[in-house]
This record gives sequence, structure tokens and C-alpha cells, in this order.
Amino acid sequence: MKILYICTHNRCRSILSEAITNHLAPDLIVAKSAGSQPAGAVHPLSLHYLDEAGIATDSLHSQSWDELEDFAPDLVITVCDSAANEACPVWFGNAVQVHWGLSDPSKVQGSDEETEHAFRECINTIRQRVKTLIPLAEQQLRGQPLRDALNERGISKL
Repeated sequence: MKILYICTHNRCRSILSEAITNHLAPDLIVAKSAGSQPAGAVHPLSLHYLDEAGIATDSLHSQSWDELEDFAPDLVITVCDSAANEACPVWFGNAVQVHWGLSDPSKVQGSDEETEHAFRECINTIRQRVKTLIPLAEQQLRGQPLRDALNERGISKL
């Protein structure tokens, strides 16, 4: 299964989702991330907390969804509300599209402890959601069967 995570700036939540997915299901899922208005750099705390969790970060970079035109995802997951409201490129084709509203830990205003908590909570939420996708990847579902399976499990409503 191929998954494309979309977030407007592709610097935090979509990056975390890409890295965690590739870490948890390297033989089942190929995950990439992109944005409509990429920041051009991954948020340093995203890299820090992924490194701390033992998740590889060496291939992560902020990029435009235009750079992934040949990727042909089976599933497109928007992770921020602004990306969910954007018109997705036509080249997503028949990809199933769902939305995972994730709070942006990089925007937490507060102490270091509050920021740390926000990043760890976001990472844990992504882990749990990815774990619900793994059985669907094992079944090699695509198109309408994938959409039906996501709806049956409430995954598209997360």
C-alpha cells in the first residue's frame, strides 16, 4: 500500500506520519509526505522527537506535492484542517482520501514540558492510527474495497 500524508507546510505532522508509518510497516506500506505550500525545512523538534523514539529521519524533507506526481498513492491522508479544505491535485487519481485531524505540536505556546508532551501525544496518536491501517495493507486493499474497510472501521472519521 502507498500512503501520501498531506499537510500544508509539510514540516511537522505529515513528516511525523511518514516516518512513523515507514517505521511500523516497512514491508507493507510505503509512506511519503508533502504539502501544497511546503516550508522547505522539517521542524527541528519533529526530527528530535523522532530520533528520540528510534525512528529514522535521514530521508525526511519538506516537499511540494508536485514533486510526487509519479508516486500514485492508494491512500491520501490529510493531517491538518487547512490541507483538508484544499483542492487536491488531479493526479491523485483514484486514491482514497481521508482526514486525520491532528493538533500541531510545533505551535504549542508554553514550557518545554508542554511542547514535549504535545509532540509525544501526536506521535502516539499517529502510531495508533497507523496500527489500524496495517491489517488493511496486509489484505492489499485498494480503491472502493479500501474505502469500505476504512469506513467500517471508522478510520476515515478520525
